[in-house]
Amino acid sequence: MDPSFLKETHIEYLKRLKEQDTRLEFWLTQHLHLSAVYWSCLSLWLLGKDNEIDRMAVVSFIKSCLTESGGFACYPGHDEHITNTVYAVQVLLMLDALNEVDTDRIANYVVNLQNPDGSMRGDKWGETDARFLYAGINCLSLMGKLHLLDQEKATNWILKCYNFDGGFGLCPGAETHGAYVFTCVAALAILRKLDQIDENFLGWWLSERQVNSGGLNGRPEKLPDSCYSWWILSPLAIINKIDWIDREKLIEFIKTCQDPDSGGFSDRKEDVADVYHTCFSLAGLALLGHPDLKPIDPRYCIPTEVSKKYGL
Repeated sequence: MDPSFLKETHIEYLKRLKEQDTRLEFWLTQHLHLSAVYWSCLSLWLLGKDNEIDRMAVVSFIKSCLTESGGFACYPGHDEHITNTVYAVQVLLMLDALNEVDTDRIANYVVNLQNPDGSMRGDKWGETDARFLYAGINCLSLMGKLHLLDQEKATNWILKCYNFDGGFGLCPGAETHGAYVFTCVAALAILRKLDQIDENFLGWWLSERQVNSGGLNGRPEKLPDSCYSWWILSPLAIINKIDWIDREKLIEFIKTCQDPDSGGFSDRKEDVADVYHTCFSLAGLALLGHPDLKPIDPRYCIPTEVSKKYGL
């Protein structure tokens, strides 16, 4: 047990989240509701409190977000999107509830978002970037339906996002960014195509994201942010190069982002905690092998015990 890690305070913070539906902020953030369900469920699981997730309520809410198209919306009555769809599938898998939805219909929705060049749209409006292709690959793989995707074209499109500095951008020609490095590297790992990139060069770019405070940033000359403890660390874990950064300094930085009074993590010390930064701070600590947390799979961003259970 790490005395400076406020485990019980974080658990209480997460439990209070479900009591927020009478506040104005709850209704002003409908676009984040399904995301928040995923972030909070994963956080509780990593903290060893998966038995305290209200399975029936969570599954019922997720099913209420399923649209006629086969995709999931952020909240009932909203449009479906690939990001909400992968979050829904991740949580349903964690809760052993995938059999309660039509995975063939969901897979058909995802596959139909793939463009002729191998990329993937986020929704019917056509926006395309690496996040959406990763979400589709993750989602199909979790449902055992990755064979329905044109994997060769998907791989080729991802490699077009590969930059001269060893990292990846959101689309071909775009600047390298930590979050997109994660999506591209994790997608290649799921597709078993990591041999297409220079892992040492990639590891160099990722390890250069650690700043003097010990935290990680997403691009050169930017401030560190606790969420990059996931976005930068997970591709390092995938290519087995976590030791290329100073673990102890990163752990100390993440701990400074804790709210000692109310629980949760913020992006940086003294900012306001939120469930997004709480989730990815815990995920980063889990990748670092923190003794108070369960292990996490860096490819899928789900608990390792779940990915092992389903042979992923």
